[in-house]
Amino acid sequence: MRSHLLNDTTAESYRRSVTEGIERVAAKLATTSRPFTGVTVDALSPRIDAIDLDKPLLDTTAVLDELEDVYLRDAVYFHHPRYLAHLNCPVVIPAVLGEAILSAVNSSLDTWDQSAGGTLIERKLIDWTTARIGLGPVADGVFTSGGTQSNLQALLLAREEAKTDDLAKLRVFASEVSHFSVKKSAKLLGLSQDAVVSIPVDHDKRMQTVALARELERCRRDGLVPMTVVATAGTTDFGSIDPLPEIAELCEQYGTWMHVDAAYGCGLLASVRYRDRIDGIERADSVTVDYHKSFFQPVSSSAVLVRDASTLRHATYHAEYLNPRRMVEERIPNQVDKSLQTTRRFDALKLWMTLRVMGADGIGQLFDEVCDLAVEGWKLLAADPRFDGVVAPSLSTLVFRYIPASVTDPAEIDRANLYARKALFASGDAVVAGTKVQGRHYLKFTLLNPETTVEDMSVVLDLIAGHAEQYLGESLDRAS
Repeated sequence: MRSHLLNDTTAESYRRSVTEGIERVAAKLATTSRPFTGVTVDALSPRIDAIDLDKPLLDTTAVLDELEDVYLRDAVYFHHPRYLAHLNCPVVIPAVLGEAILSAVNSSLDTWDQSAGGTLIERKLIDWTTARIGLGPVADGVFTSGGTQSNLQALLLAREEAKTDDLAKLRVFASEVSHFSVKKSAKLLGLSQDAVVSIPVDHDKRMQTVALARELERCRRDGLVPMTVVATAGTTDFGSIDPLPEIAELCEQYGTWMHVDAAYGCGLLASVRYRDRIDGIERADSVTVDYHKSFFQPVSSSAVLVRDASTLRHATYHAEYLNPRRMVEERIPNQVDKSLQTTRRFDALKLWMTLRVMGADGIGQLFDEVCDLAVEGWKLLAADPRFDGVVAPSLSTLVFRYIPASVTDPAEIDRANLYARKALFASGDAVVAGTKVQGRHYLKFTLLNPETTVEDMSVVLDLIAGHAEQYLGESLDRAS
């Protein structure tokens, strides 16, 4: 079995195996005509359940054949232009190359003696990102597994900087459409059940700063501690961007940590034309970025950034076997000193390869294209009496609802939209997301593929309408 270990004696076997796997994937990408096959759980589960993991096939080709049957054939392919659902982007080739390299070398980015150049590459990318944000000369950060972990770490730092031992007094302020990880993080950090104060949003789904000011004042009046305000630069449901400059002013006035969740909107940091949409982000104390959303990177590639590097000490623990205190005195750079994780992949390499091949403008141009596409999609919705759109796009998300001409019962319209989404997914012709707006079911296009066209969106809208009309017709037949 030593023949399967990757080393100097097996380099040629590695080359053959990886090449065979890449050729399989390339063939699927070249021939995939739909984002999904429509396979059901009931159809796929028996094929996987039948595999005996204690009886290996002992042959790479046979395993790849099996993988074709249980995964590659029925995977949901984000590269397809009619995948319009979640915040999953098609990935750029330089990043995929980086993924192949980092997996084979398998550096762990916790300590210098496990990564060397990898440590310095990650630090360089952190410096590049904080400069793009404008956080200042003593900013720092670390790569994370994703936005949820970044938000958790940012709130941990904010909790410690609040300097109170009475966790019951701490309050976190976030808009009513902020990411669920804010509430999840508050719970993990031991805050009280009512610690997260939900701030209403305006017609454009942006945090109402008048309401925020009112709640901050109430917090101070009640003897509570405003731990942090979480502003969102790109909400998951609407892509809306909170008014960052006004929020920054309030945070300064009340001495409150300002965190910006830019997991989605971070693509604007590279934007050629729309960077000003996140003006004010430079005043944040911490920022979440997900390169695997709007920088076209494979999962995972994310980071948490801070204005003041010294605040990262709140995540620092020293172990003699790993990062003893003497290493700080010897100026040995260990990234584990900043991270919630210990063993950690060299995910930074993917972004490094992308920037070195494409440049920041290349990434920004791709993100600008999907923002422009959303504007065209909004025009489609506005001109189509079958659909009701919620809010004009700030980034690349469109939320809308099919409205039949002959049915007025909101509950029945809800069911028609739910049915249309499920039927569309089952057909495999396209994949769209869903959400609720004021208690009603809506559909969602999350546009992250520059290859998607206005025609693609038009076709998908027709498919949605067709499925909804089919449901309503059958519903009327059942009722008669």
